[in-house]
Amino acid sequence: MVTVTLKKGEGRTLNNGGAWVFDNEIDKIDGDFTNGGLVKVEAFNGYFLGTGFINTNSKITIRIMSRRKDQVIDDAFIEQRVRDCVNYRKNIIDMSSCRLIFGEADFLPGIVVDKYSDILVVQSLALGIDRFKIKIIELLKRVLEEEGMHIRGVYERSDAKVRLKEGMELVKGFIGEPFDTKVQIVENGVRYYVDVENGQKTGFFLDQKMNRAAIKPLCKGAKVLDCFTHTGSFALNAGIAGARSVLGVDASELAIEEANENAKLNGLENIVKFQVADVFDLLPQLEQSGEKFDVVVLDPPAFTKSRDSLKKAIKGYKEINLRGMKLVKDGGYLVTCSCSHFLTPELFESTIALAAKDGKKRLRQLEYRTQAADHPILWAAEESYYLKFYIFQVCEEK
Repeated sequence: MVTVTLKKGEGRTLNNGGAWVFDNEIDKIDGDFTNGGLVKVEAFNGYFLGTGFINTNSKITIRIMSRRKDQVIDDAFIEQRVRDCVNYRKNIIDMSSCRLIFGEADFLPGIVVDKYSDILVVQSLALGIDRFKIKIIELLKRVLEEEGMHIRGVYERSDAKVRLKEGMELVKGFIGEPFDTKVQIVENGVRYYVDVENGQKTGFFLDQKMNRAAIKPLCKGAKVLDCFTHTGSFALNAGIAGARSVLGVDASELAIEEANENAKLNGLENIVKFQVADVFDLLPQLEQSGEKFDVVVLDPPAFTKSRDSLKKAIKGYKEINLRGMKLVKDGGYLVTCSCSHFLTPELFESTIALAAKDGKKRLRQLEYRTQAADHPILWAAEESYYLKFYIFQVCEEK
């Protein structure tokens, strides 16, 4: 097998439990290799660090599959990893709809598989794992069948631009027989249509499952504002919980159309209303008109996907949190999130604190949460820890 030797002083991420080797860590590559193939990684002194896929097109040049020196990466190895993924989720989450494989955090780097009822959606994001994509899907279907969960179709959403950094084309379409790509799921007692063909990412944001449930106790009899509602998930959880009125806002007309469909699906169309608007424009307008809400939810998309735009992102997070706080009645609740892993928990906390200071509000923290447990956080793989979720009581200065 080809041997990749790291520079002296490099390999700290691997030693700490991470799964990536970057191009600037590599000293030399001994042997002929094909991108996407397996290589052995050693420290400068010959100490074995792991076996992984190589791709010199990518800054993430090697993704580690195993740290055991004698491990063979074959079909049996892949099957065990797939079984481990399913067995883990059996014990910690409702599997009717969930993330089955979460890349590096499930020790299958570069691949994501989500389950929506009896449909699987796969994202293959790295060249090496792409070789095993069909095998992984076949194994998942078999293992799930053993657990009494029949899969009737698979759709591929390998259309994320990160594939271009791997030197790969964007791919989207059915794996196997076609089916209606508008899939109905139930989560926390709420029904949704999930568009696995055209929806964002793989069609739905499963990572907020438990966080959506966490707002329910706050919403009974409440007036609720849900910003960046997408297809209405937080808004509908508020409605199911007994809110007296809910307004969900998103800039996407398509998302709002789907949110309205979801409201009708749950018989909530008279309570949960949706509006197409830019949240940054709407929040000051609501403030000027004297509107107040018992609960304000801020669940924006990632304002930054790189460190280069972090300053601008912090400004955006501060702005929406300041505006959101001002719309909360004294003693009401602010629910606020960030899904960018570049905005660290410490940075997000300080940004919220600055917004509270400028708004002359005092915050009492009820909860701090991260992503649902089917999106496990692998320590030393910082990219797997991305979702920050707070619930605050907002109080006037006294």
